[in-house]
Amino acid sequence: MSLRSPLSRARGLGSAKSGVHHFWIQRLTAIALIPLTLWFVFSVANLAGGDYQAVRWWVSYPSVAVMLVLFIAVSFYHAALGVQVVVEDYVGHEGFKLLLILGSKFGLTVLGLASIFAVLKVALG
Repeated sequence: MSLRSPLSRARGLGSAKSGVHHFWIQRLTAIALIPLTLWFVFSVANLAGGDYQAVRWWVSYPSVAVMLVLFIAVSFYHAALGVQVVVEDYVGHEGFKLLLILGSKFGLTVLGLASIFAVLKVALG
């Protein structure tokens, strides 16, 4: 027994199956952020009381720089997915919704790239 109407079956209309991908990517980035955030929090806690040179020395390690870039990239991507969901759910006007989604993705991309550039600049001297 199908829940689809005969007209719906004839037209071929139904789920576009694109929302599940967005849902799973958001969940995967959330799971990836758990160990990355724990690493970041404990690492920064160990730097407490350190001066600017101590932080520069810490960031100059290749493994630390890679982890920081990964943390920043996953964080900003997860944020972009989350903001998109909120805008799609709570903004009614289609034009304003599109503008907000594009603006937030652009802004988060610029901030993410600037953050990654800053880490690489410090790491590479």
